[in-house]
Amino acid sequence: MPEMHFLVRWPDGAVQHCYSPSLVIHDHLTVGIDYPIDEFLTHVRTALTLASERVRAKYGFACTSAAHTLECIETAAAQALLSAETGTVRVLSMTPPSLAAATSKGRS
Repeated sequence: MPEMHFLVRWPDGAVQHCYSPSLVIHDHLTVGIDYPIDEFLTHVRTALTLASERVRAKYGFACTSAAHTLECIETAAAQALLSAETGTVRVLSMTPPSLAAATSKGRS
């Protein structure tokens, strides 16, 4: 199962490294886009739940790393909201990139 890593920047400037056991994150987040915190949480909860379920379908158990990533993201979001941060979460990168992003890099 192809795994991926993605980086996000919180409103306070903190950068968080995140993990997914599946490339499904590409279907729910886009590099370079700023998401309001609540919207970001909705997207990432959906994506990481689907990713964990893909692991369950293939191996018979859910992905604890996906659950841990979601827990870390939810903690960071709660801290941002408690700090009265009204900014957005920016998706900085995804590795590996989506097929569309990878094939468009060589074009001008």
